Amino acid sequence: MHVAVLGAGYAGLTAVRRLERRLPDDAGLTLVNDEPYHLVQHELHRAIRRPDIADTIRVPLDDVLDRAEFVEARVESVDRAAGTATLDTGEELDYDYAAVCLGAETAFYDLPGVEANAIPLKRLADAERVRERFLDADGGRFVVGGAGLSGIQVAGELAALADEEGVDAEVVLLEMADSVAPGFAPDFQEAVRAELDDRGIDVRTGTAVAGADASTVELESGEELDYDGFVWAGGIRGPAALGGERPETRANLRAENGTFLVGDAARVVDDEGAPVPASAQAALREAKVAADNIAALVAHDREGTGGFEPRLDRYTFDTPGWVVTVGDGAVAKVGPTVLRGQAARAAKATIGAAHLSSVGAITNASRLVREEL
Repeated sequence: MHVAVLGAGYAGLTAVRRLERRLPDDAGLTLVNDEPYHLVQHELHRAIRRPDIADTIRVPLDDVLDRAEFVEARVESVDRAAGTATLDTGEELDYDYAAVCLGAETAFYDLPGVEANAIPLKRLADAERVRERFLDADGGRFVVGGAGLSGIQVAGELAALADEEGVDAEVVLLEMADSVAPGFAPDFQEAVRAELDDRGIDVRTGTAVAGADASTVELESGEELDYDGFVWAGGIRGPAALGGERPETRANLRAENGTFLVGDAARVVDDEGAPVPASAQAALREAKVAADNIAALVAHDREGTGGFEPRLDRYTFDTPGWVVTVGDGAVAKVGPTVLRGQAARAAKATIGAAHLSSVGAITNASRLVREEL
């Protein structure tokens, strides 16, 4: 019996650690990831201004795995029906059950020149590129495409970096929707907009990008924005291993046969029929459901008595709230209450530290709290 976990993001690392505890000792367990570490993605923007934080938000997998075998490779394709994953090493990994936790990739929507000229923010190397571009420019205009939570945080870091470096930089945040943080509650949106305005960020809502070249962003209105740096946070698509798609997945997270799709790699519909937003908190909770379901199916198979499979757990999305940082400021939505300032920053630090502690990275958790507060 062999179980594979593909990807070591929020969902993947949570799932593999839970399976280490839930699976019988003689069941094989393999984790595949293209980097030897887990990255705390929701803190990645901080590395633009504070490159030393990389050591805090990067957790070596060897430090937090117990018995799972780790394979450092990129998953190139997954045959969900056959139960095989093809790796960039040429190896085909066969599995009886798998949690596909490959996350999402940046979507460029075939906008001419955007992918070729913009910097996304998915890896530490991306944060390094943004920082280097900013410091090399020594001012000028930096355009951020997309005012979801990621784009908001990037814009905030760039504005704060400009203040710290004492340079005259203009940060422009573009959003095609009518408000920043589209899809969130109006009071949260208003508080986020206030934080952005307080930091002198030029926020342009109702503004869509049509294309870009090496020095200019073209808007659908026909206006052209010259830039010294261009960061794209305009949306997500599925991982290349799934053909760039995010397959719709039901609440038990099971796709074909023994393959489960977890986290941002899928469009999950929860037990109440509601679409689940792509987020770290959803990925973490989905991973626990998927791991428990895989463990239950493995136990059933080992009994060898046939009969009906066990009833699988189902995921229901329930959020305790949302937090976004804007430079050294923050906004938190906790229940009906919107927080700003130190209380919101404390909430953000607590969330990051709780996640790091949950995956066994206690030292990283304590460092993150010190750095954030």
